[in-house]
Amino acid sequence: MDDGAGSTVPTLSPYEEAMEALSSLITKRSRADNSNKGDRFDLLFDYLKMLDLDEQISNLKVIHVAGTKGKGSTCTFTESILRNCGFHTGLFTSPHLIDIRERFRLDGEDICEEKFLAYFWWCYDRLKERISEDVPMPTYFRFLALLAFKIFASEQVDVVILEVGIGGRYDATNVVDKPVVCGIASLGYDHMEILGNTLGQIAGEKAGIFKHEIPAFTVPQPDEAMQVLEDKASQLDVPLQVASPLDANLLKGLNLGLLGEHQYVNAGLAVALCCSWLQRTGHHDMCMQQMNSLPEQFINGLTSAKLQGRAQIVPDQSINSETAESLVFYMDGAHTPESMEVCARWFSLAVKEDNQQQIYYQVQDRCSSFHESTNSNNLIPHRTSTQILLFNCMSVRDPKVLLPNLMKTCANHGIHFKKALFVPNISVYYKVGTSASSLTDPQIDLSWQFTLQRVWENLIQEEKGLVKHVDAVCDEIKDDTQLCIKNCENSAVFASLPLAIKWLRDSVQKNSSVSFQVLVTGSLHLVGDVLRLIKK
Repeated sequence: MDDGAGSTVPTLSPYEEAMEALSSLITKRSRADNSNKGDRFDLLFDYLKMLDLDEQISNLKVIHVAGTKGKGSTCTFTESILRNCGFHTGLFTSPHLIDIRERFRLDGEDICEEKFLAYFWWCYDRLKERISEDVPMPTYFRFLALLAFKIFASEQVDVVILEVGIGGRYDATNVVDKPVVCGIASLGYDHMEILGNTLGQIAGEKAGIFKHEIPAFTVPQPDEAMQVLEDKASQLDVPLQVASPLDANLLKGLNLGLLGEHQYVNAGLAVALCCSWLQRTGHHDMCMQQMNSLPEQFINGLTSAKLQGRAQIVPDQSINSETAESLVFYMDGAHTPESMEVCARWFSLAVKEDNQQQIYYQVQDRCSSFHESTNSNNLIPHRTSTQILLFNCMSVRDPKVLLPNLMKTCANHGIHFKKALFVPNISVYYKVGTSASSLTDPQIDLSWQFTLQRVWENLIQEEKGLVKHVDAVCDEIKDDTQLCIKNCENSAVFASLPLAIKWLRDSVQKNSSVSFQVLVTGSLHLVGDVLRLIKK
């Protein structure tokens, strides 16, 4: 397209146009800023009327799930179970990692682009026509929740599984007046600037999804949180039950589709939610008949469930086949103190298991090569596994809590990081659908990454029993690759994620005796950025 000055302006695709429109709904205000009219909860009911969704929502058979950690996994297990029971499912989750359509899943698949665009513009244009000064356009997440309701109502799904965004009481998903059943996953400290500074206050916000006489399930919780959940349930005559972690023996020798010991807690909650939903919607024949066995459909659902960015292991696909296992990314979007410990435990055990398998296959290969040729030069070289941390977190998180939890838990399992790499996210909070167009952005502010680096270097010194001045700890050392901005003994700051990944790839390709096992954590946005880059 010509811009009138003789230069050509690239034409946006219909999907890119939708992303531009969606980006316009992202405010730069804090999520806790009450002056943002689009975030007022009562406005959601005006939006529902504008979209003629107020009656349609009441016909949806909803499973509503809140929690600090594990709610996404619980929703994923729940959807997979009910899909395997033969139901037409709709799943709304957040955040997305690569594409916005991940948030809207129909029968276990991201909504197709054609349907997404049709529903998107129907909602967006209708709201644009009807807004006023008192009722402005909804903000980003509120619009996405409204879009989810439109999609699931129009697609006439049998069941809707809704994951709460933040909190519960004032979350956009809480416009559902009569869900079939509610769930509260594990509670902990997160989004405290919005939800409160104590577990009790946080639990009170999460329990805001409880509805009068609608059954609810939770998992074992800290006493302070459990007391609040029980009090809220009592006030609303909610029958609240604690779901036990799933007994692994019920899977008949198979493994859960989502990795990590903590997933048995989420799976147990999902099973309870599914049983309650089946009973309350008249499908008694599909429910568990006895506690010591699971229906086949439940087993299939639990073992086939998939969720990107949670305990996900992905070998780098740019490395040639001979060194395919020389750069492997272990990705988990943990970003709370509790989830960081869980992530560290998973990573440590996964690394040990993978290394044992690697040794076995290397021995097999070396024996095979030895028998094929007496020339020892033909033997496949042994690679030493080295653990690397690739980290970023939002500035509202406390790295002096997150990083020690990560380091100590890994150390307790005998895992010590050779180097920690700190990078800014590619994703920006004010735009949807953008990706890195170059390796560096000269305008980027790396002050937060330098802060993370100082925290890490101090932790290393403490672990070694050394005490140094905070700035002396991070004396720069020469980086021959000239890829990183600040290179210290145990860490490095890179101006961009692509540069950090380039450094990792270059390192393993230059050194045939080393392989990198890279833990990517601290932010789901970072995990999504890494996935986007390494899956190209």
